[in-house]
Amino acid sequence: MDRAAIVHENFLTRVAAQDFPDGPAPDPAIAPTKLVEIFRAQVLSRQLDRTSRAMQKQGKGFYTIGSSGHEGMAAVAEALRPTDMAFLHYRDAAFQIQRAAQVPGQSPVWDMLLSFRAAAADPISGGRHKVLGSKALNIPPQTSTIASHLPKAVGAAYSLGLARRCPPEHRCLPDDSIVMCSFGDASSNHSTAQGAINTACWTSFQSVPLPLLFVCEDNGIGISVPTPRGWVAANFGNRPGLKYFSCNGLDLAETLRVSQKAAEWVRRTRKPAFLHITTVRLYGHAGSDVETTYRDRAAVEATEANDPLLHSVRLLRDAGACPPERALEIYTEIGETCARVAEEVMARPTLTDAAGVMASLIPPPRVCAPSNGPSPEARSDIFGNDIKQMKEPQPMNRLISWALADLMLAYPEVIVAGEDVGRKGGVYGVTQKLQARFGPDRVIDTLLDEQSILGLAIGAAHNGFVPIPEIQFLAYLHNAEDQLRGEAATLSFFSDGQYTNPMVLRIAGLGYQKGFGGHFHNDNSLAVLRDIPGLVIACPSNGADAARMLREAVRLAREEQRVVVFVEPIALYPMRDLHTEGDGAWLTQYPAPEERIAMGEIGVTGEGTDIAIVSYANGHYLASQAAEELEADGIGTRLIDMRWLAPLPAEALLEACSGCKRILIVDECRRTGGQAEGLMALFTEAGHRSVARVTAEDSFIATGPAYAATLPSREGITAAARALMERET
Repeated sequence: MDRAAIVHENFLTRVAAQDFPDGPAPDPAIAPTKLVEIFRAQVLSRQLDRTSRAMQKQGKGFYTIGSSGHEGMAAVAEALRPTDMAFLHYRDAAFQIQRAAQVPGQSPVWDMLLSFRAAAADPISGGRHKVLGSKALNIPPQTSTIASHLPKAVGAAYSLGLARRCPPEHRCLPDDSIVMCSFGDASSNHSTAQGAINTACWTSFQSVPLPLLFVCEDNGIGISVPTPRGWVAANFGNRPGLKYFSCNGLDLAETLRVSQKAAEWVRRTRKPAFLHITTVRLYGHAGSDVETTYRDRAAVEATEANDPLLHSVRLLRDAGACPPERALEIYTEIGETCARVAEEVMARPTLTDAAGVMASLIPPPRVCAPSNGPSPEARSDIFGNDIKQMKEPQPMNRLISWALADLMLAYPEVIVAGEDVGRKGGVYGVTQKLQARFGPDRVIDTLLDEQSILGLAIGAAHNGFVPIPEIQFLAYLHNAEDQLRGEAATLSFFSDGQYTNPMVLRIAGLGYQKGFGGHFHNDNSLAVLRDIPGLVIACPSNGADAARMLREAVRLAREEQRVVVFVEPIALYPMRDLHTEGDGAWLTQYPAPEERIAMGEIGVTGEGTDIAIVSYANGHYLASQAAEELEADGIGTRLIDMRWLAPLPAEALLEACSGCKRILIVDECRRTGGQAEGLMALFTEAGHRSVARVTAEDSFIATGPAYAATLPSREGITAAARALMERET
C-alpha cells in the first residue's frame, strides 16, 4: 500500500471534517500571520515529499529521504537567524524552506526540486546528490548525516569565539551568531555524536565559549529499530555543561516558543544546549522502505493519525489565524505549484560525463591578502636563541617546528590543534614552544578524541581559519577517517565548490621506530588516504624538504582551499646519520622562510642510468644507503624521492626515470594497497619493461628487536637492485 497516498487522503478527509488530534490552546504571543507563514513552510515540505515520489515513479527523480512528520523544524528555523550556520539532518526540508522565507530572493520549490531531479542546475550540489543545503541560507550541504556532521558543528561553534579574539581574513560568521546542528534519535547513539556532544560538554565545562544548539529530532525509530521510550531525555537531560530543552514537535507554537528560548540562551550565554523535539516519521525510512514489514499496521496508523499538519490546522483554527477550509486551499495550491514546477524541472538536463561530475572535486582558488612574511624583528622576538641554531644542520622534527612558527607568524589565520600539542609540544617535540610563542588561542590542546580534533579543524575552516590539526599517530586516524572521507574531502564536491574546509592535517606515521609501540604506533599503511578523491598527501624524507613542503601545504590550503595530509615519518624525526655513526649526513639546514617545494615537484639525486630507485620517506633514506654500495659496484644509480604521494606526480616521475634502463620501487607500505601498486602500473603502462618493487609484508609491525623485520631494508634494496641488474633488458 502507498502510505504516502493514505496520509494525503487522511489529511484531506480529516481537515474537511475538522477531525483533529487534541492539543493545547494557542499561544497568544505568536502572531496569527506568523503561524500561517510557518504552516506554509510545513505544507511545502510535505508536498515536495509527495512530488519527489511522483518524479521517482516517472524515472525522473532519485532516491530521497523524506521530511514528512518532521515539519515542526520550520518553527526551529524561525527561532534562528539566517546568519546562524545550520548543519541539517536529512529530514529538515521544512527548516530550509522556512529559512528561505527569511532571506529575500529565494525559490525553495525550484531549488529543492532541481536537487530531487539531480539536475545540473541544482544550485547547491550541481546535480551530484540530493542534498539539503544553500550558500545563501548558510546551510552547508550534508549527504548522509549519521552524526558525522556533529564534530564539525562543534568546531564551527568554537571558531566563533576564536574569531572574536583572532579574526581570520576570510571570516564569514558574525560575532553574535550561533551554530545549529540537527540529527535523529537513532543517530544520537552513534559514537560520533556521543564524542561530539562530549567535546561540547568538556569545552563548556571549562567556560570556553561554544554557542551551539544541538537539535535531536526524536521520531522514536531508527530505520526499523525502536528507540527506547525516554532514552534520549535520560541520555542527554543531565549532561554537565549542556542545557537541556524539550518540546512537542507536532505543536508548531510550542516548538517555536521553546526553540526561541533555547536559541536565546545559547546566544546569550555562548554555551551549548540540547533541544529535544518529539516528532513522528511518516512513509517509512526512505526510498522504497515499506514500514509495515517491520511495524504493526496499527502502530503505523496511529502514527499517521498524529500527522503534524493536522495539529497545525487545528492550531490555526483555534488561533483565528486561518479556517480549515483555507488551510485546505493552501495545501492544494502548494501541491499544484510543486507539480507544475516538477514538470519543468524534469525536463532539465542532468550531468552526463565524468568531467562534469568531477568539476567540483577540486575547490576553487580564493583571493588572499599577500604576505611578505614576518619582519626580522618579529622573527627575532619569536625565535630568540633559535635564530642562531638555524645556521646549523638540524633534525627533521626541529625544522618542522620552526616552519610551523614561521607560518603562524606570516598568517594570523593559521591555528594548530591536537592532543598534547601545547605545553608538552607533542610526543616528539614538533610543536614545542609554539603555545608559549603564540598563545592557547592559536595552539589548542584538545581532548583525546580524533573525531573531535578533525571536527574542530573542519568547522574552524568554515569560518575562515586555516587549521593545522595533528593526529598523534597514523593508526589513530582510523578512529576518525570518516571526518576526512565523508566530510572534509567531499564538501567542495557536494556543494559545487561553494563550501570548502581547507586544512593541513599533520600525522606522525610509518614504521622503523625501534622498540616502541608495535603496530599501534608504527602504522605503515596509507591506503585509507590514497583512495580519497581530491586529497593531497605529502610525505617528506628530510628536514629541509619537510619545511619547504609544509609551506606549500599551507599555501595549498590557504589559497587553493585544499585538504592536505602531511605525513611525517616518525623514525626520521631525530635522524642524524646516514652511513656511519656520527656522520650527520641526514641533518639539514633550515631553509629560508620563502623557500618551498611545489606540489608535484619530486627530488632527484644522481645521474646514473643503470637503475632508478623510486621511493619516499624512510624508503628514500634506506635507498640512499643502498646507493653507496651500488655505486661502489659500478652500478649507476639515480635516486628519486616522490615527496608527494597524491595526486601522484606521474609526469615528473616518468621524466625523472627517462634514460634509466631499470626502475626499482621501494615502498615501505604494505604490498597490498601500497604506493607500489600504482607506481608499477604507471611505469609498465608507460612502456618500461624492467620494473621491480621492494615493499613491506602484508603484516602489522612488531615491537622489540623485530621492529623492522617486515619492512624494506638497505640489504633488501641492494639485493633487489642487483637482481634487477641481472635481468635481460
